[in-house]
Amino acid sequence: MDFHFTALAAMFLAVAVIAGPVCNVSYCQSAEERLQQARSAKQEKVEAYFNNAGLPYPPYQLFLRIFKKEKELEVWARGGKDEKFKLITTYPVCKSSGVLGPKRKQGDLQVPEGFYYISGFNPQSRFHLSMRINYPNSSDKKLGDKTDPGGDIFIHGNCVTIGCVPIRNGPIEELYIMALDVKTRKKTRTHVHIFPCRMDKRECRQELARPASHDPALAKFWNSLKPGYLHFEKNRTLPRVNTGGDGHYRVSSD
Repeated sequence: MDFHFTALAAMFLAVAVIAGPVCNVSYCQSAEERLQQARSAKQEKVEAYFNNAGLPYPPYQLFLRIFKKEKELEVWARGGKDEKFKLITTYPVCKSSGVLGPKRKQGDLQVPEGFYYISGFNPQSRFHLSMRINYPNSSDKKLGDKTDPGGDIFIHGNCVTIGCVPIRNGPIEELYIMALDVKTRKKTRTHVHIFPCRMDKRECRQELARPASHDPALAKFWNSLKPGYLHFEKNRTLPRVNTGGDGHYRVSSD
């Protein structure tokens, strides 16, 4: 989200100074009220997703895949540690910024690419509900701007963004409930893999070929990203991912 998070906060402060206290249902709800409202509206639907997939609720683990070109966020889950993941649902990503390629510095408007996890929950977000991604990770810190690689990257609602992953408010309510219940009741980490596109598809290869031909560093980065995508496509299990000394991903079987 980078600098637009701060800019919006300044805007709200200016309104308060000029017009006095401002309150609306979305912004002034307590965390408990907003989460309860989401549960009242979406809990039954959320549990139906897992019932239809033949999985318990909450599942043992959740996994998210995001495809920037296709503007899709996939939700996967598994019922046990040794089980394969099953697709639960897919949400459209309703806004985007930047171009295909990783985030490298504060203010570049880029959505990150790489292997992440959900590192925090904000039920009082100005963007309805939000979940923080652990950007910058170890790869980003090595390959990105050494002074300020950026931060504050979220999956959130309200369908606005400068570098985050926005979905509509109904879907973020569902996804937030799923991820929170898995974290609090199953104590497992929700991994988030973000790719420029579906990396085994011809259209994706064509889309990446031109920028990669002009930027060897970008080509090398995408080549380190692709094995993680292919591993999950083949096995429906999470790959083991490490960061090499050069900052590029090293992917192996689990």
